Amino acid sequence: MFPQPGLPMRIIRLSIDNFRGVKHATLLLPKHGVVIGDNNTGKTTVLEALDLVLGPDRLNRVPPISEHDFFNGRYFSKPPVDATAALLAIDAEPPQAAASGGDIAEQPRIQIEAVIVDLSLEQRARFGDHIEFWDSTASKLYDTPNPAGVDAASIAEALRVTFHGWYDEEEDDFEGRTYFSRSLAEAARPEQFSRKDKQLCGFLYLRTIRTGSRALSLERGSLLDIILRLKEVRPQMWEDTLGTLSGMAVASDPALGISPVLESINTALKKYVPKEWGVEPHLKVSDLTREHLRKVVTAFIATGDGQHAAPFYRQGTGTINMLVLAMLSQIAESKQNVIFAMEEPETAIPPYAQKRIVHEVRKLASQTLFTSHSPYVLEEFTTDETLVLARDAQGMLAQRTIELPDNVKPKRYRQEFRTIFCEGLLARRVLIAEGPTEASAFPVACRRLAELNPETYFSLEALGICTVDASGEKNVSGMAKLYRGLGKRTFGICDKQDNENEAKIKAEVELLLMHEEKGFEDLVIKGTTKAALERFASQLDWPPHILKNYPDPVAQVVDALGEYFAWSKGNWGIADFLAQCSEAETPAWIKEAAKTLKEACAPSPPSAQKVEPADENAHPETGVDGID
Repeated sequence: MFPQPGLPMRIIRLSIDNFRGVKHATLLLPKHGVVIGDNNTGKTTVLEALDLVLGPDRLNRVPPISEHDFFNGRYFSKPPVDATAALLAIDAEPPQAAASGGDIAEQPRIQIEAVIVDLSLEQRARFGDHIEFWDSTASKLYDTPNPAGVDAASIAEALRVTFHGWYDEEEDDFEGRTYFSRSLAEAARPEQFSRKDKQLCGFLYLRTIRTGSRALSLERGSLLDIILRLKEVRPQMWEDTLGTLSGMAVASDPALGISPVLESINTALKKYVPKEWGVEPHLKVSDLTREHLRKVVTAFIATGDGQHAAPFYRQGTGTINMLVLAMLSQIAESKQNVIFAMEEPETAIPPYAQKRIVHEVRKLASQTLFTSHSPYVLEEFTTDETLVLARDAQGMLAQRTIELPDNVKPKRYRQEFRTIFCEGLLARRVLIAEGPTEASAFPVACRRLAELNPETYFSLEALGICTVDASGEKNVSGMAKLYRGLGKRTFGICDKQDNENEAKIKAEVELLLMHEEKGFEDLVIKGTTKAALERFASQLDWPPHILKNYPDPVAQVVDALGEYFAWSKGNWGIADFLAQCSEAETPAWIKEAAKTLKEACAPSPPSAQKVEPADENAHPETGVDGID
């Protein structure tokens, strides 16, 4: 059973230790939220951790964890000889009780703790002996030795449960169990948080691939299985189905040629063994058991106008995802409050349907947690509902909040979310460009250089850098502060700044790429070759108003292209020019800036570093010295 309807039960805090790529994390979860971050930051790890501690079916796996679930794959520390007796008792003793055996406490152990608040009456009655109190003001458990303090409006009843996963050397296998957290510290033997206890919490983890592939099967934990359990439907079909399959003869027609071969085998068999040992070999459909049937019994769906039906998992990915949404609505119709954790609802779904999924799931659940890379999903959540994750090299996973700088008002953030802010939120490294020209042209130049000389240059995409347009030199520092506060590595690219603004930008970025020209257009025209300008000018479809001023633009190429680049500012004019340049024709400052970024993000091994010869084409005002 799931909790009673109408109650906003939710997970308020999640702590993770030694699980997969996370050494430690403590996260405060909103009622509805989206978890974002660059790939391999730990988004899926957070949802998997919730499934381990609260998923009613996860621990049915044998074993429930593997060596790859331990941080850095380290699951065993060999103890000294005198600790052998304690080690052999690890399975007999609960995790905390066994920890008193000296070196046993040093064994690597996965620990995941969840704090659940807003408990239903049924939950309070069942878990009464383990109830604690949560202080929403301090965002921690209430532990003040003052019983009267729990009557405050900010104090709510809470349930704390902890999953422990460890390696059992005696059994040479992995174990995993969930316990009431209070019993780990207060009881002589910890009390397990059972499967029925977990069902009462109603956690449901919807994986991107696995959920859809088995949604309409009878496999344990599938959406159809959950709906049947909610409606208390127990299909009594296993014995009849297995009996029918057992009675079916296969290939008994002699014309097929199989039965005579089996008869000859039977004749030969009788020469060597008595009939009690086994005779009469014949073929049957299968050796299915009830568990096999659960996995293979699958719903078929007709497609198109015809009557032909195919397994539901053979439908399009988008259709499967909408099928999942329809089945979730069935859970909602059962008036059950559940906690949904859902991976990437945007997979193979158009934008309008992505938004509908988010809205529908939020309506039917007491709490929802999504992971997503879609701007259409992310913009459905406020800044307070967006959890930006950042993980350092030591495996410490941190939760960041979005704090808008003074020059970014909430209205602008909402209006320009898809076009400007979203990509930076999802990236690990962000290059803040002064304006649209730099934002469009510099990435194109780096990509072109990487194509021409891949050993020396990398594209920004290969370096994991996204470029964000700050829409003005005065906005660069504020935009950099926004992303830096979210744990991103920030870089800046801009024209020559006054000392005050330069200092502001440098305070917020790891690396500032600043040239000495008044505009990026001047940098390109002065830094390239005349041949490159003339080639581009001859291929260009010139706007009439520029041809009026320069009837022969190739003859006056510098002035004509200067006006063209100014006219096409932010409209890929400079980017188109750089995309057709050779390495020698690319301005020296841009080449050195590309190398500097590469070295910052993907440094060369010490043995590979060497002093580069001076570039003969370098302009005195656009050389290496212009890069801060």
